[in-house]
Amino acid sequence: MLDMTKSEHLISQLEETIHNPRKMVEGDELLVGVDLGTAYIVIVVLDKDKKPVACEMEFSQVIRDGLVVDYVGATQVVRKLKDKIEKKIGIKLTKAAIAVPPGTSDRDSKTHMYVVEGAGIEVTNILDEPTAANSVLNIENGVIVDIGGGTTGLSIIKEKQVVYVADEATGGTHLTLVVAGNYKIKFEEAEIVKTDLSKQHEIFSMVTPVIEKIATIVNDHIKNHEVKAIYLVGGTSCLEKIEKIIENVTGIKTIKPKNPFLVTPLGIAMNC
Repeated sequence: MLDMTKSEHLISQLEETIHNPRKMVEGDELLVGVDLGTAYIVIVVLDKDKKPVACEMEFSQVIRDGLVVDYVGATQVVRKLKDKIEKKIGIKLTKAAIAVPPGTSDRDSKTHMYVVEGAGIEVTNILDEPTAANSVLNIENGVIVDIGGGTTGLSIIKEKQVVYVADEATGGTHLTLVVAGNYKIKFEEAEIVKTDLSKQHEIFSMVTPVIEKIATIVNDHIKNHEVKAIYLVGGTSCLEKIEKIIENVTGIKTIKPKNPFLVTPLGIAMNC
């Protein structure tokens, strides 16, 4: 089984920079990743040695199922996060990598690029989200399942090569809708309740059918491949015990790294 010690240490370092970003000096080379997610937009900054420098994020609903539905709003959020990081670290962010769900068309990929470039950052690389995640995890054989807000993307990896990718429109948004319906509250309130650690047990039973659906989607895509392990990333994977349901449905060992939410944005930055 994959040793996650190194990647989990890197994730811990990145978490630390959310509250304690590192000061940089003019001329320092930066690696920047912008993750335009359905629920959160995240910017991660690394130094030239791929060590975490800063991380900022904001809840936003400008992306739906991996597609930009509010171009102006998305650009404003990216610019705001960029400005916050620049004030904290002392130098400008000029270049970044971005990622899109697997199978995203060239036109939709370009819309993501225009959002980031509209905020004043040149896009140097566009990759798919599970491939970005594997820059952190370094899986040689297995499947990475990226459960985001709007979609579940997966990449099957054999001998370090991506041999199959897929993306389905089921994710955290669907869990939030179930929570909103059960508590009879607005979507935004439900998003806060869903991530409340004290309510995880209660939420878990409500959203189990959606997680089982996600697990079935994963199963359908991997059934013709020999897969020994599933690795979960993405914000929805933070839900307590989600890995247990996916393992029960698929019958395959399911592993969740420390803070799966940060894995993909960290991997995007590593590819800048």
